[in-house]
Amino acid sequence: MALRDNIQSLLGQVSELKANNAEELEALRIKYLSKKGEITALFNEFRNVPNEEKRELGQMLNQLRQTAEGRINELKEQFEAKKAEADKLDLTRTPDPIALGTRHPLSLVREEIEDIFSRIGFTIAQGPEVEDDKHVYGMLNFAPEHPARDMQDTFFVEKEMGVQKPTDVLLRSHTSSVQTRVMTSQKPPIRVLCPGRVYRNEAISARAHCFFHQVEGLYIDKNVSFADLREALLYFSKEMFGPETKIRLRPSYFPFTEPSAEMDISCNICGGTGCSFCKGTGWVEILGCGMVDPNVLEACGIDSKEYSGYAFGMGVERITNLKYRVKDLRLFSENDVRFLRQFESC
Repeated sequence: MALRDNIQSLLGQVSELKANNAEELEALRIKYLSKKGEITALFNEFRNVPNEEKRELGQMLNQLRQTAEGRINELKEQFEAKKAEADKLDLTRTPDPIALGTRHPLSLVREEIEDIFSRIGFTIAQGPEVEDDKHVYGMLNFAPEHPARDMQDTFFVEKEMGVQKPTDVLLRSHTSSVQTRVMTSQKPPIRVLCPGRVYRNEAISARAHCFFHQVEGLYIDKNVSFADLREALLYFSKEMFGPETKIRLRPSYFPFTEPSAEMDISCNICGGTGCSFCKGTGWVEILGCGMVDPNVLEACGIDSKEYSGYAFGMGVERITNLKYRVKDLRLFSENDVRFLRQFESC
């Protein structure tokens, strides 16, 4: 019978259907399954089949249509999967492998210092790098003839081209200027941490640079004592360098604190037994500190009879040297990728 032969012929065709793209697949669907398609035409012929053959031929037609639909759906899923995979490709990416980036070691250490002090109530305060003499020196009890005001230590900024004499505009030589701005704009209690870049007119070497980074802290409230300062610095030292770290405070002098001290920690390399890094002493200096001088409080509009406070300051490069054992300060600003790659896992 012609209908039976046509069904068997089309069954072989639809079983082997192939398409190279979605357009070809749509053309095959129209050819076989649309209202004017070949399979639909066979169903129209089925109306004239004798009743005794309808059961058998009907089953064959249903199998043909299911086979055609199944094959077309299978091809459609393949195309959709390929399209989804292609959509994942970022055609804007460079063909070369992208190297893993890293945080700068100074940023890593600064953020760790900030995190440690934030746990005991310190907040971050920022200030301008181009400052005036009043906030950098005047309000911090620096005498007019103090050596730090000399051009050899401070970068002064000329207000106009051709002006040769120093002005009161300068690049801050310490972040203590942020402390004076906070003290004149806020009322106690004050508990701030002042990180930032500072500038000093020094020869560049492995141990010194014309710019570097500091983190200074200030706490002002009623009945603040030197013991409070010691406990805060002991907490910081143990969190930064390990729970076995010890500290010692040595008398020193700073214009803006009285009494003043320099703080050493037990060498984190030899554990205090003595090595070349600590020059055999077992101790390494890391910061300066002291009680805020009453003259500073009064200059900033704070009653020194009612309030007291402490301040401390450390160089971020110094702490980074101790933590990562970097011996040359120039490495921090040269952006040598061989040096920076050492911190990829940090």
